[in-house]
Amino acid sequence: MASSSRSRTLQLGQALHSNLNSRFSRRPSSSFFFSSTLSFFNSSSTTVTNPESSSPRISNNFFFSQRHHHIRTMATSTSTTTAGKKIEWLVVVPDFEGVGEKRLEVRPDHFAGLGKNVDNGCFQMGGAVLSEPPTSDDPKTFKFAGSTIVLVAESREEVIKILKDDVYAQKGVWDVDNAQMWPFKCAFRFPVPGQQYEQKQ
Repeated sequence: MASSSRSRTLQLGQALHSNLNSRFSRRPSSSFFFSSTLSFFNSSSTTVTNPESSSPRISNNFFFSQRHHHIRTMATSTSTTTAGKKIEWLVVVPDFEGVGEKRLEVRPDHFAGLGKNVDNGCFQMGGAVLSEPPTSDDPKTFKFAGSTIVLVAESREEVIKILKDDVYAQKGVWDVDNAQMWPFKCAFRFPVPGQQYEQKQ
């Protein structure tokens, strides 16, 4: 009776072993799982775990994807928020020769007139173009060469009109006839780390 029971148990064990072997033989190999997992981590923005630490470590791909998302979001923001057919323009306006003192003289009036175009979203960015790197923050030491502006307008003609309405143009500082302008599609805007910006450039 005991011999018959042991024989039956052995048969059941062999059948179970055969069934398990059959199931595992149909599963992908461990190398397949490893290569698939490696491919996933290399191609995705995800969190990977440092084997020497219990805390998660973010892969470089994660940071790139987040920055890329931020860049593309900013690149499309203007087209979705500006009214009508208005687009951004990158404008560089040279100064006439020898007008450094005149520019400093009318500079306060220039800043006073910027308010409306800043408030209504026409001026997105602006500042002085210098022929040499500044040696101090004192405008009297700047080697002014002109101005650069990112502004929102429907056409080149509107850009020129906006420039001519500025006191720099009216007082003979800006050479508007030789201004350069290009339709501008911004990809990103990041402030310079540690730099404080004034509304007086």
